[in-house]
Amino acid sequence: MIALLPLALLALQSAPAAPPAPATTEAPKPVMVRVAMQTSLGPVVLDLDRTHAPITTANFLRYVDQHRLDGVTFYRSVRVAPDFGFVQFGIQNEPRRILPPIVHEPTTKTGIKHLNGTISVARLAPGTARGDFTIMVGDQPSLDADPSKPGDNLGYAAFGHVVEGMDVIHAILDQPADPSKGPFKGEMLAAPVKILSAKRLTVTQ
Repeated sequence: MIALLPLALLALQSAPAAPPAPATTEAPKPVMVRVAMQTSLGPVVLDLDRTHAPITTANFLRYVDQHRLDGVTFYRSVRVAPDFGFVQFGIQNEPRRILPPIVHEPTTKTGIKHLNGTISVARLAPGTARGDFTIMVGDQPSLDADPSKPGDNLGYAAFGHVVEGMDVIHAILDQPADPSKGPFKGEMLAAPVKILSAKRLTVTQ
């Protein structure tokens, strides 16, 4: 029996090892870039999703980092109902602030929906978005891409959300509009709300 032990040990050593259990992998958390805007009514802090909307986020950050949003205004309030609508801010095609347009990132690609507090970039045709942005008050799925709709069904490019300062956004929504001012009659604020500064804070996960 003693002579057989080495053979038995050899058999054990040569037996194939059991395959390791598959590792459980979690989807990486999105990389969020935090930006603070100081307005004349108070601060608004945004988290921008650089993972799922890299083009639209990078576009906004160019305007921030180059100080192109310092001094612009919230100029439009679309109040569909109490506590429901959106507010719009940005460069309004001011030549010294404007940057080239960007490729459209629809919500069907990014997965970022137009929910309460979502920030989105304004556009005309797809691929024309530049430096004007909207913030939602209330969920607005009608602004998401919908392939079942006819015509231009690509919606708007959402790319982040408000993490602090929705009270300021509500206050802007409630500002009185001028019934005869600008291209959107009854939606242009009689006294636009100024953005004093916009700056990048941190990158978070």
